[in-house]
Amino acid sequence: MHTAQTHSWLGGNPELHGAGWSSACDHNDNLAQDGALVIALSGRPHFSDTATSSAEPAMHILSLWKQFGVDALTHIHGTFAVAILDTQAQRALLAIDRVGVHAMAFSVSQNGLVFANRADHVAAHPAVQTDIDLQSLFHYFYFYNIPAPRTIFQDVEKLLPGQYALFENGQVTRDFYWHLHYRDKARSDFDAMSGRFKQILRKGISRARGDEDVAAFLSGGTDSSTVAGILSKTQNTPVRTYSIGFSAEGFDEMEYARLAGKHFGLDMREYYLTPDDVLAAIPIIAAHYDEPFANESAVPTYYCAKLARDDGFKVMLAGDGGDELFGGNTRYAKQKIFEIYHQLPELLRKGLIEPVSHLPGLNQISPTRKLQSYIRQANIPLPDRLESYNYIFRQPMAEMFTPEFLAQIDLNVPTEALREVYARTDSSSYINRMMHLDMKFTIADSDLRKVNGMTEAAGIEVRYPLLDDAMVNFSGEVPPDWKVRGFYLRWFFKTALKDFLPAEIINKSKHGFGLPFGVWARDHAPLRERIDDRLSDFKKRGWLQAAYIDRLREQHRTEHASYFGKMLWVIAILEEWLAQHGK
Repeated sequence: MHTAQTHSWLGGNPELHGAGWSSACDHNDNLAQDGALVIALSGRPHFSDTATSSAEPAMHILSLWKQFGVDALTHIHGTFAVAILDTQAQRALLAIDRVGVHAMAFSVSQNGLVFANRADHVAAHPAVQTDIDLQSLFHYFYFYNIPAPRTIFQDVEKLLPGQYALFENGQVTRDFYWHLHYRDKARSDFDAMSGRFKQILRKGISRARGDEDVAAFLSGGTDSSTVAGILSKTQNTPVRTYSIGFSAEGFDEMEYARLAGKHFGLDMREYYLTPDDVLAAIPIIAAHYDEPFANESAVPTYYCAKLARDDGFKVMLAGDGGDELFGGNTRYAKQKIFEIYHQLPELLRKGLIEPVSHLPGLNQISPTRKLQSYIRQANIPLPDRLESYNYIFRQPMAEMFTPEFLAQIDLNVPTEALREVYARTDSSSYINRMMHLDMKFTIADSDLRKVNGMTEAAGIEVRYPLLDDAMVNFSGEVPPDWKVRGFYLRWFFKTALKDFLPAEIINKSKHGFGLPFGVWARDHAPLRERIDDRLSDFKKRGWLQAAYIDRLREQHRTEHASYFGKMLWVIAILEEWLAQHGK
């Protein structure tokens, strides 16, 4: 386990407080001072200039700060969270890396600035208001996590990927020091781009590996197989990989991991998760995350990392990011079906197709009903259309939440947050815009937090070679029609690696570390009892309607266990987190 240390910088009025610093990375608690300048740094940064690269990273950043000010951030690459404090000028700069591998939370008050790389550490400071923010609680039910910049605490916020906060004169200015440039225009230089891609991929994996003996996650998907396969080419001994299986129909994909293991000669370790493992992981998840976090694949991630740690490894490589950089998520192709409708002339759509489809009696005919549904969905603009499938909209809000809760929140805020990220994409392509949206909400707010949290809980440092800055920048040069060609996902990535990866893995559908929680919570008595206890406790909080919770439990028992089990997990994990954090 990695423990936090508390640092404080006091310089007069206002005060600058470092409330806690905890990380599993190489330069954890890397503190340096140069006169009135103090820096706290975590991560694995590297730099654009190589002249002074032999200096300690913290001192190198201070040198850049003196030379460039805020623009120093553009010279820092890799993963990092950094705080630069000018105790004489009473000024502070907080920043995190471009994709949000690291986190930074802070609170501003009349007394000054409190910051840490965990929201709960900031909230622990006596100057910070720690009441639960109900709007953020609604975001938790909407996203199954609390996306930045919000946190579960009223007075605490988080930085977004590629963003900084400059604190001076009692005020905070937030801005982005970096954004990904996307190319929309088609290209015809596939061979040259493929060669660059493979070179960047090899360099990124080599940089992530460093000089250490590393292991790798292996789900059998395209990304984890690519990372493990290329890693196997860079070392003389077989790469140790860790895979999780499930003895539940429709969930286990160990066959693909084994296929990758055989193809690349990997030293595989397998573990089949049990309901008792899930039961044991629940308090670990609740205790370790700084906010309620309900991505249930945290469970297999934890056991993968724990197995590696038990075998003596300290570092693992993960394959996260490939889908969001190169067009691999199913919704990219699905939304293309709806966007095609808007390529038709408006006169044809509004003057003929829509009036005819709504003629009396046609809704009784199956093909016409499908056409009406298609038109209805197509006419919802992106990114709102993506959320029409959100669980929370499948029942009336008044039946799910209590009137007192609904009176204190704005139901539109989550959608507005999605629109903001979608709109500021440096691209006019809806494919690129959806990927930009996913880089924030899927990668930074969910997947990275999931893997970072559970690997740290297991005592493992994790690195993400597919999210290396050079790879992220390169992905922006790949045009949208190479990412989703027709309805074929990840065309460029898969075509470039078709002679490297097994065909079965290239052609498999996306799955990942799915967890059969709903089935096990119905059939395994100890797990079912734990969930029932948490739901009973949660009823007393007055946020969800008691009748809704009872109905959800019954639907989970008698109807679709996996579907309704998801919300049971969301509620149970929230109650576990609240109880463990004294809320």
